Amino acid sequence: MKVKESSAGDDIIRPPWLHLASAFLAMEPPDSLISISRDCGGGAITESVQHFIWDQCISKTDGKGHTPYITSFLKKVILEVESGADAVIDELYEQLSFYMTSVKNDTFFHNFCFPFLYKLLLDFGFFCEDHVEARVCQSPRKVVVPLNCSLNMLEGDTGCSIWPSSLFLSEFILSCPELFSMKSCFELGSGVGLVGICLAHVKPSKVVLSDGDLSTLANLKLNLELNHMNTQFDSSESILEDQCKASCIRKIFFNFNFSAVKCLHLPWESAVENDLRDLMPDIVLGADVIYDPQCIPHLVRVIATLLTTKNSDSHGSQVSIAPDNQLNGIIPNEYEEFALASRTQPVAYIASVVRNIDTYSYFHKVAQEANLRVVDITQNVKMLNFLPYMLSYQRSSVRLLGIYQSSH
Repeated sequence: MKVKESSAGDDIIRPPWLHLASAFLAMEPPDSLISISRDCGGGAITESVQHFIWDQCISKTDGKGHTPYITSFLKKVILEVESGADAVIDELYEQLSFYMTSVKNDTFFHNFCFPFLYKLLLDFGFFCEDHVEARVCQSPRKVVVPLNCSLNMLEGDTGCSIWPSSLFLSEFILSCPELFSMKSCFELGSGVGLVGICLAHVKPSKVVLSDGDLSTLANLKLNLELNHMNTQFDSSESILEDQCKASCIRKIFFNFNFSAVKCLHLPWESAVENDLRDLMPDIVLGADVIYDPQCIPHLVRVIATLLTTKNSDSHGSQVSIAPDNQLNGIIPNEYEEFALASRTQPVAYIASVVRNIDTYSYFHKVAQEANLRVVDITQNVKMLNFLPYMLSYQRSSVRLLGIYQSSH
C-alpha cells in the first residue's frame, strides 16, 4: 500500500494515511485513530503504519503536543500491535517511556487542563469556486486551520472548545459559498473562531465576530492571528462592557487578501440596540448558542434586532436548494418561504445540537413572540464532507435553523 503518490514532482499523502495524520492533529479520540490506523494497514497496524505514525504524527509535535493525549494514543497503538503478536517499532516504545517518565517526574506539566494547539484540516478536494454540486477539482487543496483551544471544560471554559455545531456550520459555509460571497456576516458566540476563518475562504464583504466572554475573545483574536488574518478589536463602541480590559488586547495587522475581521465584546444581556442596528449584517450566524434558558430571551432580542436593521428592499442571499432527489421530491412550503425571504431581507443561520428539548422548544416560543420565523433547513441544504477523518463528529446530531423576520 502506498503512503504517498507523486504529483507534479511533489509527494502527496493520500487517504487513509492523510486521514490518520489529520485526525491526530485534530486530537480525535485515540480509538478513532486506531480504527484509521487499521484501515491504513489493511486491517492491522503494520510496521509501515507504525513508522508513519512516528514520522508524520508523533515526531511532528516537536515536544509541543498534548502529552496525556499522545500518551494515551501510544498506549493503545502498542497494545493493539502486541495483541496481534506483531513487533512494535523501537521509536514508539522509547517515546512512551519518555512521556511516562516526564509526567511522573512532573518535568513537563503541572496541570493537564491547559490550552493546546488544535489543528483542523479542511479537505477542499471536492470544493471549487464555481461549483454547483460536489465534484473533484482539477487542483484540490487542503487547508490546515490551527486553533488555540482548551480542555478545561470543568471550569466553564466552553468558549475555547470545538463543538459539533461549529464544525457543521463551517462545513455549511464552505458547501454553499454563494450564500456568503460579498455579504456582510455577523457571528454570535464566535468561540475559537473556526466559523469566521471559514468565512474568509468564501469572500464575504465584511465579517464581524463576537463573544460575551473577554478571555474567549482574546483567544479568538489569537486564533485569527495564527491563521494570518487581518484583525481589528473595536474598543470604542458602547457594546463593550469593559473598555479597559478590552483595550489591553493588542492590535496586529497582517498582509492578508481579505478586509479586516472585526471582533466585538457582546454580552447579549447588555447589548445596546442602537449599536446592534448600526452593524446592519446581511447574515447572522451562531453555533451552539441555544443552551441556557436564562440566556434565550437576550439571544432572541439580539437576533431580532440584527434582522430588522435593513429595509425590505435590501438584497439578501439566496439559499441554495438541494436537488429534488435529496429531498425525496418534496420541498416544504415553510422552506420555500425562508428561501424567498433570504432574497429580500437579512436572515440568520443557527446550528445547534438539541441537548434539552425543553430549552429548544423555549427558544422557538420566544422567537415566535419576537415575530421571528424559525425553520429547520437541515435536510434542505446541500452539504459536502470537508472532515472525512473526524470519526467522532456526528453530523446527524446537529440541526440547522434558518431564521427571518416575519411580515405578519
